[in-house]
Amino acid sequence: MAPREYGQYDGVTRALELVGERWAMLIVRDLLVGPRRNGELAAGLPRIPSNILAARLKELQAAGVIRRAPRSRVVVYELTDYGRELEPVVLALGAWGSKAMGDPREEQILTPDAMTMSLRTAFRPQVAATLPATAYAARLGPADLLVRVDGPALDVTRGDGPVDLAFTAGPGIHRVLSGELAPDRAIATGVVEVRHGPGDLLGRFARTFHLAA
Repeated sequence: MAPREYGQYDGVTRALELVGERWAMLIVRDLLVGPRRNGELAAGLPRIPSNILAARLKELQAAGVIRRAPRSRVVVYELTDYGRELEPVVLALGAWGSKAMGDPREEQILTPDAMTMSLRTAFRPQVAATLPATAYAARLGPADLLVRVDGPALDVTRGDGPVDLAFTAGPGIHRVLSGELAPDRAIATGVVEVRHGPGDLLGRFARTFHLAA
């Protein structure tokens, strides 16, 4: 299926013609975290039909948003420089959409790439610059993320390493990031489980990462 054309001549219309098809921006979101193989993209978007994924990848390549790149005998998809210019757009959409998220439905999931971008969306470098450097091991649903904050610099990766605070949370972490649920209350009610380190560091985490309600 050819990408939709709206018959109007302006930048917003053209942008939607390039990346406005269903699933396209979620593919861009995941590629902002890093290059991905086809199977990795499919695993991060478990509801996308394989034919739709193939079509979106082809369309985004044709638009100059992504490219195929050989890496160690496998082919990965990565954003072009033009595609990476979408990062502030994706972060702004994430901040805007978070205001209308409400409670998660039972079938909704957290993925590592989605949570990485959520943390990048919520990061407040001006606040982090006033706080001591801190490392967090955040188990958010199936996503195990190593979150390092050093002044206004943020690094979110998968894997292990020395941390000041390790905690586990599900979708309810959004209530903490939005300020709806105080960090100490989140721990007391089991929304957040502290696995290592002083629990009061969750308050520092909540100050560093914030999504407007």
